[in-house]
Amino acid sequence: MRDIAPISTIMSTDIIALNRDDDLETAEMLFKRHKIRHIPVVKEEVVIGMLSYTDLLRISFADAVDESETDVDTLVYNMFTIDQVMAKNIVTVKSVATIKEVAKILATQEFHALPVVDDGILVGIVTTTDLINYLLKQL
Repeated sequence: MRDIAPISTIMSTDIIALNRDDDLETAEMLFKRHKIRHIPVVKEEVVIGMLSYTDLLRISFADAVDESETDVDTLVYNMFTIDQVMAKNIVTVKSVATIKEVAKILATQEFHALPVVDDGILVGIVTTTDLINYLLKQL
């Protein structure tokens, strides 16, 4: 198994991102439409936080709505901002970080996605699912 390969070989570069002034209804729609669980929050192209689908579930009944449903009860979402719900002190990695280095971070922390940042700019995202898929290809 090649654990020295850079994370850039398995990270997602088709990035879905939010701005801090987007609303939580928009966030939920993006989670469901793209079937993702983590969205970086950016100011221009600089990562300032990370919002997970679990963060939304903590404040809402979003999981009670059919995934194909587009009408969501937004009352609870209007009570919070992305700034209030997102994780702010996030760990990032560079695209040259090895898959093994990233796996160690994800294995020892309580989050499941890392923004990939080069020269202060968001260039990708890597998740535990990306790592599992990589390992499956190796076996």
